[in-house]
Amino acid sequence: MKKISIYALALVLGTMTFTSCEDMFGDFLDKQPSNELTKDEVLSNWSLIQQFHNDTYNFLLNGENRVNRSWMDAATDLAESAIQTSGVRTTFNIGNYYGSGAAAELTSPWESRWRGIRKCNITIQTLENDTANKLRPADVKPDLYKTQKLNTISEARFLRAWFQWEMFLRYGPLPIVTDVLDPNGDLLASKYTTRPTTKEYIDFILSELKDCEKGLKTKKEVEDATYAGHASQPAARALYCRIMLYMASPRYSKDSGITWQQAADAAKSFIDDYGENAADGFHLETRTNGGVAAYNNAWMLTTYSDQNPEVIFFRNDPAVGWSAVADDTPVGEGGNGGTCPSQNLIDMYDMADGSAPFTKYDATGAPVYTNGQPTVNTASGYSDQKMWENRDPRLAATVLMQGATWNGRSINVVYGQGDNPIGNQNATPTGYYLKKYMPETILSGNHAGTAKRLWKLFGYNEILLDYAEALNEADYAANRSKVCSLLDEIRHRAGITGNVADRADLNSQETMRNFIHKERTIELAFEEQRWWDVRRWNVAGEALGRDIYGISVAKDGTISRKIAQTRSWQDRFYLYPIPESEVWKIGNDFQNDGWK
Repeated sequence: MKKISIYALALVLGTMTFTSCEDMFGDFLDKQPSNELTKDEVLSNWSLIQQFHNDTYNFLLNGENRVNRSWMDAATDLAESAIQTSGVRTTFNIGNYYGSGAAAELTSPWESRWRGIRKCNITIQTLENDTANKLRPADVKPDLYKTQKLNTISEARFLRAWFQWEMFLRYGPLPIVTDVLDPNGDLLASKYTTRPTTKEYIDFILSELKDCEKGLKTKKEVEDATYAGHASQPAARALYCRIMLYMASPRYSKDSGITWQQAADAAKSFIDDYGENAADGFHLETRTNGGVAAYNNAWMLTTYSDQNPEVIFFRNDPAVGWSAVADDTPVGEGGNGGTCPSQNLIDMYDMADGSAPFTKYDATGAPVYTNGQPTVNTASGYSDQKMWENRDPRLAATVLMQGATWNGRSINVVYGQGDNPIGNQNATPTGYYLKKYMPETILSGNHAGTAKRLWKLFGYNEILLDYAEALNEADYAANRSKVCSLLDEIRHRAGITGNVADRADLNSQETMRNFIHKERTIELAFEEQRWWDVRRWNVAGEALGRDIYGISVAKDGTISRKIAQTRSWQDRFYLYPIPESEVWKIGNDFQNDGWK
């Protein structure tokens, strides 16, 4: 048989990326074996099968600047990209869902998720067929091999469910593929031409997650650096909780048959089994580190060397340097501006005492605007001319605004000054720059520093938000006290002093719903949650089609609001178009509504 390299072999088996998991996870993989291997040799060697399977983790997306120099939140009302040619600016922002600039989000997931699913199916099929345990290494005892084999199969099933879920969000329910398709054939066209219902598709994913959970590693096992980033039992339950929440939401509940109470029960089960109600369970990060706020540390500290108690599942890429943040750093720092938070986002933050700066909020979580201006709640003490004073501390942890200290200097967005120089096209269009996920240590030593950056896929704060939202929707009157308590956990950790229960304006299910939507948005800002949340709430048109507001700061410090960018929305944008090359093979009926 012809010998081929392991990288070429991966194209046949499911395609490997060029970033090895050893780089991603440190000691996650052993070193690569000889590059002269056949397909049969890989699939008949336990060590090589493990390496092949571990490479599947490379298919986990890292949202930082991944859409052609832009973040997905720059496609929402939370931000605008300062880079004129960035992916979201040339596609989503103008309603161009066929544009190549956002291929990393619009079309690449179709191919890469199917590749990931195929790799998972190969791993599952190979190990499940090993009923005689012929793959067991001589130095591994039968009981240990049985455990390791079950764990690998369970991880592959989890990852397959993850990829199937990602496909659903973008394209709706697709054929459920559990066998190994021929990569040289027509793939779906050869066998799978009928799309399942939403209920059929989601029920399959949920059943997979329930079945594979017990075979995955425990929380304690993945806290060891050897297994950092592996799928775990809590990760499977967290994905289950997220899907239940989504399926109970307005856009999906009718088709899924899942209720808000079922979503609440799922979140409660996580808290009881893996959260603060469990021994050594997950809880919110409350430590400060060198003066850094606990909220920042919740996504900056690692689970394995820093004992981060909040991060459930993550992509753990290597330490990064200046090149990783240059596109999202203020121009006065020598960066390219990048993803710039909007005034829309800034207006969502409450005051530090827990009061609302504005009088009314809508179902997107944003204030209600009249001629570009929300109505001020005068009792809060808010003023546009002092809009960043006495605000929720999460604002300063997420956004760089006029006068903020960054790398030993003050941000200055006055026109003609360092962060808004005349003629610089990358200067912030909104008056703000991004701080979250931008480790300041990278800027030290003339941009020679490095820092660890987790890309968080699940955190315990999300579980608490899931639970609060589901309880409110299931029965506002009966659950109000518990909902307020859950929200206070998150807000008090951030440094807010007031209690949610004392808010007289949160006096109905609707006002509490809008408040929860706001809290979820700011707590999870720039984590690729907003894009999907407004869809499941059925308010994507309102959130993603609205004007993006910014500010201008005059030389005398006067602040004025402005429209920074106008956006375009059509209801067909709720789903992406399936790539035309696939539709030509399978038939036009396979295409999503509005794109035929």
